Amino acid sequence: MKKEHLLVIRFSALGDVAMTVPVVYALAQQYPDVRITVLSRNFARPLFDDLLPNINFMEADLKREYRGITGLNSLYRRLLAKQFTAIADLHSVLRSSYLRMRFNLDHYKVAHIDKHRKDRRRITSSSNKQLIQLPTSFQNYADVFARLGYPVNVQFRSIFSEDGGDMNLLPESLPRPTVGQPCIGIAPFAAHEGKIYPVRLMEQVVEQLLAKHPDTRIYLFGKGQREDETFPKWCAAHPQCVYVSQHLNNLRNELILMSHLQVMVSMDSANMHLASLVATPVVSVWGATHPFTGFMGWNQNPENAIQIPLECRPCSIYGQKPCLRGDYACMRNIAPEQIVNRVELILNKH
Repeated sequence: MKKEHLLVIRFSALGDVAMTVPVVYALAQQYPDVRITVLSRNFARPLFDDLLPNINFMEADLKREYRGITGLNSLYRRLLAKQFTAIADLHSVLRSSYLRMRFNLDHYKVAHIDKHRKDRRRITSSSNKQLIQLPTSFQNYADVFARLGYPVNVQFRSIFSEDGGDMNLLPESLPRPTVGQPCIGIAPFAAHEGKIYPVRLMEQVVEQLLAKHPDTRIYLFGKGQREDETFPKWCAAHPQCVYVSQHLNNLRNELILMSHLQVMVSMDSANMHLASLVATPVVSVWGATHPFTGFMGWNQNPENAIQIPLECRPCSIYGQKPCLRGDYACMRNIAPEQIVNRVELILNKH
């Protein structure tokens, strides 16, 4: 008999892939004799390397090496050589569906995620909105494995030990916190406007936190044009701030640093999920999206989700739709004090 070998497919953005980690970890732990190969983009490798001995990672460059139908056929032939016994499609988009079809035609055991599209339409409807808690992504992923014959009880704390990642692996250039110094992470940007707290208001959050805790070290996470325009100004005005990507150049190192924060302030974005994977409490800020859509970070306290009640919320699952009101009141009307007070509650527990 073939040794049980499970293929897990999840491409997409970093945050979505990060949400698979607790479920894949629990699966591997509860079925130690089953080999698990995660197929994703190369950026996700640090999330799975050294997670558990029976978890492997396989990267697929869908933009070049495996582009189009010809590329997917080439990828499928490569996957056949791995001798999988079951296929879990945790993405269910055109590319993964095509691979799934090929495996189905060759009589493999295949299951795919249920995205609950009807429920998503109801919760984001502009009229007759039904604001109910949808199944979380973690539950949706676990359901796929159950349909393949691998029911899993999702138990997970962190990709690191209780002490966090090894800070000695980080470059010398990174300013390190002193003993007992509070450490706060702030990731103020996201992929879509409806998920971004206004920069001027987030700077007020920074100023208020530093006024309350002058010795605090604030690490600013994210990399891109907006970060390059904003973070150097904040660092110049507030020496306690550190622009992380100027010192760390890979995801694994960022995860190590996140594991030593007392709290992370993040949008509904990848950094919320990354911090969740290292057991760091997250104060998450929600605008166009909503925790009820099932994308809250793993094991995060719902009370730490900052949001205001508006009849139009949520207007989309991923925050990509233009604001129906035209003013993004869902973000602009959140007072900085709401965020600061929630951070304070977490810091006081430490």
